[in-house]
Amino acid sequence: MTKTKHKFDLEERTFNFALKSRIFVKKLAKTLGNIEDSIQLVKASGSVGANYIEANEALSKKDFFMRIKICRKEAKESCYWLRLVDTNNKLELENEREDLIQEAIELTNIFGSIIRKNS
Repeated sequence: MTKTKHKFDLEERTFNFALKSRIFVKKLAKTLGNIEDSIQLVKASGSVGANYIEANEALSKKDFFMRIKICRKEAKESCYWLRLVDTNNKLELENEREDLIQEAIELTNIFGSIIRKNS
């Protein structure tokens, strides 16, 4: 697998994570807490992919690692906001949340691995 193909796959994966997060929040009850937490989730989940794109266009190795660290931080933050939203114990929403949390954890681990292997 070429570096370009690998890069594209992670760009696509982070894009899909942000997209699925947006679809998920549209299904939540519109309580004050959910509205505020959803805003934070949308920002954090989108920031993962946006910073990964920035990392791939980095001007230096230092810039690359800074962006990858931000990706990891935003993936962790996404997990936090996912845990906070209220699904009203609806099974479908609970399952979606668990899938998104799992993806956030996997993205956190991927970015952590990139940092460890290249530092």
